[in-house]
Amino acid sequence: MVDTEGLPLAVQVQSASVQDPVGAGPVLTEAKARAPDLQLVWGDGRYQGPLVAQAAAAAGLRVEVVSKLPGQKGFAVLPRRWVIERTFAWLGKYRRVAGRDYETNPRNSEAWLKICLSNLMLRRLAKRTISKPNN
Repeated sequence: MVDTEGLPLAVQVQSASVQDPVGAGPVLTEAKARAPDLQLVWGDGRYQGPLVAQAAAAAGLRVEVVSKLPGQKGFAVLPRRWVIERTFAWLGKYRRVAGRDYETNPRNSEAWLKICLSNLMLRRLAKRTISKPNN
C-alpha cells in the first residue's frame, strides 16, 4: 500500500493463493498502525465486498473502489489508479524485484521491496535538501 506520492505505507508479501479481499485485512491494519491519521484508501475492483468492508471498519478506514465507468469499453485512465502503477514501474527498475527473481521466503521479498523503496525515498530526500551554492 502506498500514499498519494507513491511512498510505502505497508509492505506485505503474501502467498499467491491468498485472494486480495482476504489479504486486505492485515495490509489495512499495518497501514493504519504506521499512519494513524489515514482515513481513506483507494483500491481496485477486487477490494469490494464484505471481507474488505469488515477489515476496513476494524482498522477505522474507508475504502473507495476505483473501477471502470458503467458501459466503458477500451482503455481509459482511472483516477488514483496510476499512483500504484507508477510505484510498480519504479520498482521495475530494480532487477531483484522486477519479477525475474523469485524468493523462497516471503520475508526476503518484503525486505527487498523495502530496500528498493528506501532507495527511492532517499533519492527524493536528497533532491529536496541539496541546494545550489551561492556565488
